[in-house]
Amino acid sequence: MFALRRVTHNAVSRSRCMSTATEATFDLTGSFDTYKLDIAPENTVSATRDELMEHFKLMYTMRRMEITCDNEYKARNIRGFCHLYDGQEAVATGINAALTVEDSWITSYRCHCVALARGGSVSEVLGELFGFKDGLTKAKGGSMHFYNKAHNFYGGQGIVGAQVPVGTGLAFANKYNTPPGEDMPVAIACYGDGAANQGQIWESANMAMLWKLPMIFCIENNQYGMGTSIDRHSSHSEYYKMGNHIPGIKMDGMNILAVKEGMRFVKEYCAKGNGPMYVEMSTYRYHGHSMSDPGTTYRNRDEIANTRSTRDPLEFLKKTMIDAGFSDAEELKKMEKEIRKEVQEEVKKAKQSSPPGIEDLHTFIYSKDGTKENDEIQPFIRMPDYAKSIIA
Repeated sequence: MFALRRVTHNAVSRSRCMSTATEATFDLTGSFDTYKLDIAPENTVSATRDELMEHFKLMYTMRRMEITCDNEYKARNIRGFCHLYDGQEAVATGINAALTVEDSWITSYRCHCVALARGGSVSEVLGELFGFKDGLTKAKGGSMHFYNKAHNFYGGQGIVGAQVPVGTGLAFANKYNTPPGEDMPVAIACYGDGAANQGQIWESANMAMLWKLPMIFCIENNQYGMGTSIDRHSSHSEYYKMGNHIPGIKMDGMNILAVKEGMRFVKEYCAKGNGPMYVEMSTYRYHGHSMSDPGTTYRNRDEIANTRSTRDPLEFLKKTMIDAGFSDAEELKKMEKEIRKEVQEEVKKAKQSSPPGIEDLHTFIYSKDGTKENDEIQPFIRMPDYAKSIIA
């Protein structure tokens, strides 16, 4: 029988710590709420200087990459759908730090930064958005469909909530392929608060609980489902409690340390055969839902500015490292400058590529022997007839 444990959630991230020159212990009190659990993540977490500097580098690269995407979209070098992740960097970085490459990860169409965390490069991400053949999925996925099998990243999904049943299938495969008695690789499906009431999620959760799958249902609650606030689009806005019999945890999604420790706890719970868990990340997106949404018609600029000034995940991490004696403002500013330069170099590299040729249209569809190196052209695949496509 699980007991309900309530911890007052503090929206303002804490940075109290006990530090040596290279390692510190940080206070996470107030970062977690739990549901139907008689255990919880630790209220302290230890981290080294090198670990936090690596987290900062990845998060700042994500931020600069997404700002670059914004600029390139406005310059019409990127077209179509484009959903940016700036403001939510601590979620992807913390999850990535807690999981291993053996764990399966699938997410929504807001997937650029997860693709970066899971083995991609800035040039591959931008190349994909430009529609170039050196993109991460060879110009066949675009903004919403990144993919990296070698790193067990199963991409974004263009359909709201559609990644969750696939993620549940990944969890089933992980359990099926793990010898009895051993810890299982987990699967995580990330989706937004706007998708949380999808019927396919309820069905997936039911199966995951029945079969005790190592499945993590991760709601990235950025406070708005497209342009609708959570109190207007969901009758139940405590998303970590939505699993009914499934235990849940809510964590401060703007605090990289809380996400990392919280997800370590969740992974350990699910990997040991206890079944699935619901996770709610309390976070915020700075851009609108997509590039077609200015993001200021349903919220005001003061709200965005206030979040930037009080809860920004990068500013929190910078302050944490400075308070711990790991770094100083001058070193971090120099690091930011270097990352901005690196991102611009990656953009130039991406632009040196070109769109795929017509011969690439049939690749990665049929294979003669099951390998990607041996494509087979089928006679019933109709190639473009440019003569009939040209309007005189």
